[in-house]
Amino acid sequence: MTTAASGAAAADREALGGPDDLARDAGPQRLSPWFGVAGLLLLATLLAAVFVQARQYTLLNTTVHFQDDYLVLSLYQVETEYLRLREQLRKEVEAPGSPALQLRYDIFISRVSMLGSDRARRLIGELEGDARSASGGGGVGTGVLQSLDNFTRRADLYLGSQTAAKLSPQAAGVLLADLETLDTPIHDMLQGASHRVAAQVTDRQAKVRHHNQIGLALTGFLLAMVAVFAGIALRQMRKLEQRRSRLETLADQLREARIEAEAASDSKSEFLADMSHELRTPLHGLLGMLALLRESPRDPHSAAWLLTADESAQHLQRLLDDILDLSKLNSGSLTLLPTPVDLLALLRETRSLLLPAASAKGLSLRIELDPTLGAQAQLDATRVRQVLFNLLANAIKFSDAGSIHLQCQRLPPEHGGPERLAFNVGDSGVGMDRETLARLFQRHSRSVESRSARLGGTGLGLAISRNLARLMDGEIVVRSSPGAGSVFSFRCPLHRVAGAAANVLPGSSAPTRPLQVLVAEDHPVNRMYLAALLARLGHAAVLVDDGLQALQAVQARAADSTDAPAFDLVLMDVHMPVMDGVAATLAIRALSTPASQVCIVAVTADVFADTLQRCQEAGVNEVLTKPLSLDGLRSMLANRFGSLPPLPAGVLQPAPAGLHDPSTPQSEAVPRLLDPATLHGVIDLMDSAQLNRLYGGFFVQAEDAARRMREAMRDADTEALRRCAHTVKGAALNLGLPALAEACALLNREAGTLAAAHLALAVQRFEEITAATRALCAGEGLLN
Repeated sequence: MTTAASGAAAADREALGGPDDLARDAGPQRLSPWFGVAGLLLLATLLAAVFVQARQYTLLNTTVHFQDDYLVLSLYQVETEYLRLREQLRKEVEAPGSPALQLRYDIFISRVSMLGSDRARRLIGELEGDARSASGGGGVGTGVLQSLDNFTRRADLYLGSQTAAKLSPQAAGVLLADLETLDTPIHDMLQGASHRVAAQVTDRQAKVRHHNQIGLALTGFLLAMVAVFAGIALRQMRKLEQRRSRLETLADQLREARIEAEAASDSKSEFLADMSHELRTPLHGLLGMLALLRESPRDPHSAAWLLTADESAQHLQRLLDDILDLSKLNSGSLTLLPTPVDLLALLRETRSLLLPAASAKGLSLRIELDPTLGAQAQLDATRVRQVLFNLLANAIKFSDAGSIHLQCQRLPPEHGGPERLAFNVGDSGVGMDRETLARLFQRHSRSVESRSARLGGTGLGLAISRNLARLMDGEIVVRSSPGAGSVFSFRCPLHRVAGAAANVLPGSSAPTRPLQVLVAEDHPVNRMYLAALLARLGHAAVLVDDGLQALQAVQARAADSTDAPAFDLVLMDVHMPVMDGVAATLAIRALSTPASQVCIVAVTADVFADTLQRCQEAGVNEVLTKPLSLDGLRSMLANRFGSLPPLPAGVLQPAPAGLHDPSTPQSEAVPRLLDPATLHGVIDLMDSAQLNRLYGGFFVQAEDAARRMREAMRDADTEALRRCAHTVKGAALNLGLPALAEACALLNREAGTLAAAHLALAVQRFEEITAATRALCAGEGLLN
């Protein structure tokens, strides 16, 4: 695959023109210098054209504001009315009493008044100034306007709006004489204005013609520059198109190379997954056969041999799990599913997993929770537990005496960041020097070579733990020195859960009132067990068989109470017939308020990520995993409804010595037939008669499940086989029967992948473990 990829890459480089061409295409492209020169010339031409247009606009604007064309017309009208008035006065002298005289006078006065504007006065003043200059100081008398004004004052005595005397023929003759004196000044004024306007028009036309010539020249130059610029731009565009084509070819080649690389990575991941699956299938057969041999009569010395083989098989299984996790981390397919996590319960669960191994070496394993932390934090509990398991397992492995300390504390923010949560694992083991610390988290490295060779280990656990920590935006910090032990600190951001109170350790006051709890569980033994747990805590339980009955119960209670949810809490099994827990939760959330606001806690033995995600999307408030202990239920109720009540005496004490399979050494890693801690919690809940009914009902169900499993195998119905196994698994976990629960988990997990012979062996294994567990429970007094 590597050789083929290299050949393809070489062919790609040759097709694209070599590394120099690729570098030139990938880098910034320089523009042609002529492109800049043409652009500058084009810009200069545009500015010149704008300047010429502005000058032409200013010239025309000036003409509009100061043009005298229309004044000449007004002067012509004044002269015309002057002549008409003079002619009418002559008729008035000859034949007085004509009414047309008054009309002519009024029209004449209106024309004269047009000469009173600023523009008219300016023009007449310029004409008079020119006339005086031409005549050497003379001019148009004392001024045409003044002469006209004198005439109108005298004429207004007879023809004005308020006449002072009647116009007689003698007075008309006087006015005619005065009017005739204006003949020459008015004519000269009109002639001068005509000459001036003609000169202005000629000058304006010359300037407009000049600007038009400049504009045409600039337009021609502009067109030439546009043509040059367009040619350069087209040339540049062709270059860019060629470069784009080369880049597209390069992108196609890179895309193909990426696809090949991803295919190679997927092939590697698939190979690892296939290898793990292929090894896991015979491994489970090996473990099953070892368990059968261990429980059958055998040579007295074979116990140690079987124990060694069993430990090797368990080690191989852990190695395969590490390989799968490492593959997911490398491919980026490992995702986190943060949920509200009870920190105290998380520490206790982790301690219980490793307590047998620590006790076998005479080590004490202590846990400590910072009282300033909230009761819950938003974490991926599965991955946090995996990191802590690896750190604790290493601490136990490299410690021969002393104690192991698991501490959870709150760290203050650093550099303005968020608060941090620290899980510190301290041991009294051999410790490490600086050289060992430097290569501690490298894959396949070991902290102490000689001890690792004896104890086993590949170094994958710490590498996976650090990668998981970084996936959570955290880190693992190590402090150690030779002979003084080590402290591994797993630190991650602290995301508090809204409304979660501070941790209250056992011993505080109890809830203020009993709770009304609806339990939806299809397995009768699980219903009895959950009812007993709730009764022990002082709460009332309503039991239903499936999700549909749970929905109907919530609706019925809601009809009786509209002010608050009818139930305080719904404990909802996820996998149920008719309607499963996820569908029932969705239906309840779709009800009207307040029924839709009821607190729903899912209880399931299925801890797969997709199941947890489905629960969260459906509106589940919290997910509890089976087995559900009294302490775990108490913590959940305290977080949701109040502080923790006192624990009953003896609940946290070690189980009686007889409550375990005497044939199974305590240090073995395979599940025991009976789990002392869980079993003791169940015994503490009930009297003998209740225990007999509980365990007797469970084994009746288990034997019936075995019969249905056989029928499902005959019908090749793997889904029915899965359902039978899952039903028994949850009840077995609740009743403290881990070996039986593990046998069910195997069938539930791999019913569709195991070969027929292996599947039959797994069902046979389930039947044998059921019989052995029943016999042991009878010996412990749990059955009649």
